[in-house]
Amino acid sequence: NGMSLELASKMEDALQWSIDFHRVQKGDRFKLVYDEKFVDGKSVGVSEVYAAYYKSGEDEFHAIYYDSEDIEKAGYYDLEGRPMNKGFLKSPLKSFRISSSYNLRRFHPVLKRVKAHLGTDYAAPYGTPIHAVGNGVVVKAGYTKGNGRYVKIKHDDTYQTQYLHMQRFAKGMKVGKLVKQNEVIGYVGSTGLATGPHVCFRFWKNGKQVNHRALKFPPAQPLPEEDMANFVSIRDGYLKQLEALTFKTVAATTVAEKEVSTTIVGNP
Repeated sequence: NGMSLELASKMEDALQWSIDFHRVQKGDRFKLVYDEKFVDGKSVGVSEVYAAYYKSGEDEFHAIYYDSEDIEKAGYYDLEGRPMNKGFLKSPLKSFRISSSYNLRRFHPVLKRVKAHLGTDYAAPYGTPIHAVGNGVVVKAGYTKGNGRYVKIKHDDTYQTQYLHMQRFAKGMKVGKLVKQNEVIGYVGSTGLATGPHVCFRFWKNGKQVNHRALKFPPAQPLPEEDMANFVSIRDGYLKQLEALTFKTVAATTVAEKEVSTTIVGNP
């Protein structure tokens, strides 16, 4: 829609826990409230996205930024004041295409036989940063003939994730290391049984590998009561701004769609 890649990236940062941006469809709609900096009338970058709204089919998603002197509380929340970063990121990569999905009957491209594929392959250029999808502790960081260089993270007693075929590990990545959600843990490669650069992302629930793209997780606990009045005031202010904006549409291809898509205004 003629807007900056920086803004697109910051929109993804705000909504990364809710939306798998690989599944963006023509006709999806979004609104943003954000700050854009100008020098002598020329844009020099987007500083913050304060509120985001995304609609895909009948599904609607909001992200509201709540600033706080308590660094543990500052971040994006849903409309009920629940922290969005308490779940898992939808993908371990910022930019990717899905080259192979979770499939119990996949034909293996290297072994040349049907073999269950218990993960999701995210293809990306060599060296693309791989991010931990949630907080946790590294329980494995090594090399095997099939996995190549890989990292496995334990998030809690229920969930574990694994990242395969890395080109190299991030500095300091070793067993016992505590990692935070969105922390870079390695870089895309094609080590092990791989035909090209990608990360095979695997997700365990109660010791069994499952299709993470089909899971729904329970919501996190909302902000403490002493913060809610302030949050609600901030939320309602941003919602009024969002309601006043005209939708932007994804992949607009017709003249009519382009005509109704007006420029999103930033925070006044």
